[in-house]
Amino acid sequence: MNEDTRGRLTRDGIRIYDRSDFAGMHKAGALAARILDDVAPMIDVGVSTGDIDAFIQKQVEDASAISATIGYKGYKHASCISINHVVCHGIPSEKKLKDGDILNIDVTVIVDGWFGDTSRMYVAGKLARKAERLIQITYDSLMKGIEAVKPGNTFGDIGHAIQSFVEVNRMSVVRDFCGHGLGRVFHAPPNVLHYGRAGTGPVLEEGMLFTIEPMVNLGRPETKVLADDWTAVTRDKSLSAQFEHSVGVTSDGVEIFTHSPGGSFHPTY
Repeated sequence: MNEDTRGRLTRDGIRIYDRSDFAGMHKAGALAARILDDVAPMIDVGVSTGDIDAFIQKQVEDASAISATIGYKGYKHASCISINHVVCHGIPSEKKLKDGDILNIDVTVIVDGWFGDTSRMYVAGKLARKAERLIQITYDSLMKGIEAVKPGNTFGDIGHAIQSFVEVNRMSVVRDFCGHGLGRVFHAPPNVLHYGRAGTGPVLEEGMLFTIEPMVNLGRPETKVLADDWTAVTRDKSLSAQFEHSVGVTSDGVEIFTHSPGGSFHPTY
């Protein structure tokens, strides 16, 4: 991974980027988002997650970009594909999608040294009502978190906005995984928790770059990692959903780098 020496570091170890650096993040984020747009027509009953990943890898290569996940800690794929009760880091395989499956596809690309990281939900076949509601609450929770991003607020404000919305809707926020700083590296401070108390944590400053990526369960929040050391699942086998954007703090709010070019970030919109 590239060493990042741009800007300055806060006392919490969070890098502050120049406004001019946002252009690189937009370019990387746009490619990741376009790939997730382009893969959408493939999502159907009988399609394997391995075939989906192969398509994504070719899209990355055709764009003369680099997959950030291939080779990362030994990982061999250009995406993570997490189905139903898989919370995150699902490994693509010969497993075929079944009617009613919901799945999260997570893609990170490197363009000119900048990392674009995003994920969204998809549906194979007919969408069950409870899964539809889970997807909607998860999407809305991400947007609630993003709305809390502005200078002077704290990372605790982001987590509180997400947690309070999810829990009032009788669902739970996963605590074992979180968002993260990024820029010219894949993962950097801070850890962006999707739960917490308002007014706590580091203060947001213009120039901070990070992901917000809440994972929401229909049941309890506890997870476990399977023997492959990657796949995280809900302990109670309840359905899980996730949405992720990469964002940057501006002088008066937030900028999203991973908007869907086709307006299809949400699978039922």
